[in-house]
Amino acid sequence: MASAEPARDWGAKRSVRGTRVLGRVVTYAILLFWAFICLFPLYWTVSTSFKNQIAIYRGPSYLPWVDFTPVKLGWNAILQGDMRSEFLHDAANSLIIAIVSAGLATALGALAGYGLARFTYKLGPWRNRDISFWFVSQLILPPAAVVLPILILYRDLHLLDTRIGLILLYTVVNLPIVVWIMRDQFNSIPIEMEQAALVDGAGLFGAFLRIVVPIALPGMVAAYILCAIFSWNEYFFAAVLTSYRAVTIPFLIAGQVSSQGVQWWSMAALSTAAVVPLAIIGIVLERYIVKGLTAGSVK
Repeated sequence: MASAEPARDWGAKRSVRGTRVLGRVVTYAILLFWAFICLFPLYWTVSTSFKNQIAIYRGPSYLPWVDFTPVKLGWNAILQGDMRSEFLHDAANSLIIAIVSAGLATALGALAGYGLARFTYKLGPWRNRDISFWFVSQLILPPAAVVLPILILYRDLHLLDTRIGLILLYTVVNLPIVVWIMRDQFNSIPIEMEQAALVDGAGLFGAFLRIVVPIALPGMVAAYILCAIFSWNEYFFAAVLTSYRAVTIPFLIAGQVSSQGVQWWSMAALSTAAVVPLAIIGIVLERYIVKGLTAGSVK
């Protein structure tokens, strides 16, 4: 009987170990399958940029040099052909508009989020919670509902087809999500740290810049990246409010659809070129995005 107990314990441990290994294998299999689902559209876009019209319309083809012979038709069109200057012009517009609008939205949203986290407001029956919800509720408003008044306003202010017009609009559109993220960020920071700075002689704004901002930096970076991505990808407002001088990359991509058909090779090359900067930013700043979006979720 004494020798049966160790054997039983060893068998139980082996069973537990086998269950853990099986669970790990299943988990990794599910993650790999999900990664394949998420990355396949990107692979399809990149591979399409190296196809010609015959390979695209012939049917599904997945592997280069096996199902199709790669060509540079799409890339030559945007890097060497007549579209090159237009691509560089629109890419510069997208870059400037995304960087500036995201910076303004992050700065203004951080100040608004700090105010909602540290001070008590009363606007009629509204309190801080109601004001915060009002900011988020603006994300529900469809762009088509406001584009006509904005179009008339921009026409009277001479802001149509200008970078400053899109920068101001994207700043306002991005503000709600920044305010929501930064309010949670500041709520997760102990107020005693700012009180200690005030006791040491720092002003309110000085304590905000020297104490709060460095701690909340991951959240600010995450908010900035989200705003930049939205501004870089936004198409509807850019299509309505611009025509030539302030045209952005999404407008150029949509322009590959014409009465003569769809230039899939050029559209795929442009889409790949537009995705690459965002992918690099996401990979390099991944830890800031995760920290920023999860801060405040666990106390």
